[in-house]
Amino acid sequence: MSTDVIVAPLYQGSEITTSSRLTLTAGLPSRKTLLSCTASSNMDPTQTKLATIESKRIISVLDETIRKVELVTLLSIAAYNPTSLEGLMEDHLIKAVQDHEDFCSTLLDLNNQVKEEEQEFAESGDSRLSLLLEEHKRKLKLLKEEVKSSTRNTLRLFLINIQAGEILRSQVTGRSEEADIFIQALYEFRGYVFEKLLTSPMQEKEKTEFMDDIALREKRNRDAIQNLQAELDTTVKARDTEMEKEKFVIRELKSHLHQVLKFSESHLLRTKQEAEKQQKAELRASQNRITKIQQDIFKLRTQYHSLTMENRDIEQALRKKKYKLETEIENWIQKYDTDMGEKQTEYEELDEIYTEEKAQLAELRVKHAVLIQEFEQIRDERLIKSKKKLEDEKEMALMVRAATLIQAFWRGYLVRSMLKTKRKKGRGKAGKAGKGGGGRKK
Repeated sequence: MSTDVIVAPLYQGSEITTSSRLTLTAGLPSRKTLLSCTASSNMDPTQTKLATIESKRIISVLDETIRKVELVTLLSIAAYNPTSLEGLMEDHLIKAVQDHEDFCSTLLDLNNQVKEEEQEFAESGDSRLSLLLEEHKRKLKLLKEEVKSSTRNTLRLFLINIQAGEILRSQVTGRSEEADIFIQALYEFRGYVFEKLLTSPMQEKEKTEFMDDIALREKRNRDAIQNLQAELDTTVKARDTEMEKEKFVIRELKSHLHQVLKFSESHLLRTKQEAEKQQKAELRASQNRITKIQQDIFKLRTQYHSLTMENRDIEQALRKKKYKLETEIENWIQKYDTDMGEKQTEYEELDEIYTEEKAQLAELRVKHAVLIQEFEQIRDERLIKSKKKLEDEKEMALMVRAATLIQAFWRGYLVRSMLKTKRKKGRGKAGKAGKGGGGRKK
């Protein structure tokens, strides 16, 4: 994995905001979703371990990433407390951690300086400050690349030296809160991915359909209760309004009676009798309406009670089902813990074998490097000898050719010398023969 994700959030300390923390867990399922996924036994994964090599590779990549993040988040603390690692870790590892922390500190200082210069430039608008700001931004970009490279190199050293990584994780404590949040989010994400890999597409579809059915039934019940409550509130409100009207009419009548009393006793008596009659009639009518409204309220309460009992029965059935599912889940968890304990033991044995074989491999690689160096030296020596031999052969061929030319020239010279001698002898004999013949003719 790229270290871009690792370097950015782990050396900023308290500068990480709440929104950054929320971003870390934005893709994780909520607790309500996780609890709802256990509502039925047919929604639980049928497998307890990964079956495909692709899913195992995914989990292996996540585990390796978490291990790297745990190491990187401890580098800064280890650099500030080098005495805690003296005698436990090799000097070049401690130096690599300190150099990496120097890079990170320089990066933070330069980043803060760039922010201050940006604020000053926004306030003043000075062109010289703009050039300086651009130069610092270029340096900041280069320094970020150096920090990334330093992170990779430091991680590579600790991944090669497994014992040093374990010492770092066991001896160095006090990881920052932001780093703990990030690592916890990675663990939760790993669990979520592991559960997703164990769940088949058919189980996912059945889970979705079941939850949709539960949500639809809950919505229907909630709508029915809301409708009944609204009807009840409307009825009570209408009753209260009617009673207020009746009280208002009574108050008006009493006021009218009080005014009439001033003018005439008899008229007051007559009016009072009429008012009492009217009041009795209104009261009877009001009582009749109140009785009817109470009957309606009783009927609605009866319906509400029946719906409540029905929902309680359904809820009780669901609670029993939930208890059964929780029991099954607890059994599965116990079985999972047992299996994981066995797997952990097996993993530790394999890890010991792997560590031993890795050490042997490192030793063989060292020997192989020495052999390669010796082979290259022997090959260079042979190449030099072959070149020298080729040059000697060329020189010998040149000398042979030269000797052949010299011999040929010498043979030619001897032949010409012999031919020249023979020609001289032949001419001498011919001259003597000519002289002898001339004497005889005389």
